[in-house]
Amino acid sequence: ALFCVDAFAGGLVVNSLLALWLFGKYDLSLSVAGSFFFWSGLLGAFSQLAAPKVAEKIGLLNTMVFTHIPANIFLILAALSPNLTAAFVFLLLRALLSQMDVPTRSAYVMSVVTPAERNAAASFTATPRSLAAALGPTLGTAMFAAGFLAAPLVVAGGLKIAYDLALWRSFRNHQIDSQAPGN
Repeated sequence: ALFCVDAFAGGLVVNSLLALWLFGKYDLSLSVAGSFFFWSGLLGAFSQLAAPKVAEKIGLLNTMVFTHIPANIFLILAALSPNLTAAFVFLLLRALLSQMDVPTRSAYVMSVVTPAERNAAASFTATPRSLAAALGPTLGTAMFAAGFLAAPLVVAGGLKIAYDLALWRSFRNHQIDSQAPGN
């Protein structure tokens, strides 16, 4: 259920809706949008590559939560930014941190189930996430259509922070693979 909240919130700010927000709020050109999404995607990929090193130092759960919270604070700050430069800075900082939860989430799920349960666990967590993510764009576009341009970003950031805090609270004392809590 927690993973579904995260996926639903992510659906509120898929790249197409984020582009719509940037075009609507800042009258962004297509070429600048293309450059922004290139750099954002590159930073997101770097985020996933950096996650194992961070997880080695602070643990899987802590990496999921304590990189995701600042990423979503940056999303909210981007929504409230007074100009395009500030919005870009916050969105690029978000991209740098926002994907560290992806590999660590998978690793964490695999570490709390037996090897025989791993295929089922992967499917059981991925399918509901996909369904929840599909609902987000519908609500996001409804918010845009109602004139609340920043609302999808703020709601997504808030829901994702709530997800992170609930996840950490629920599993912070759970030990995996005979490691200390939070790993």
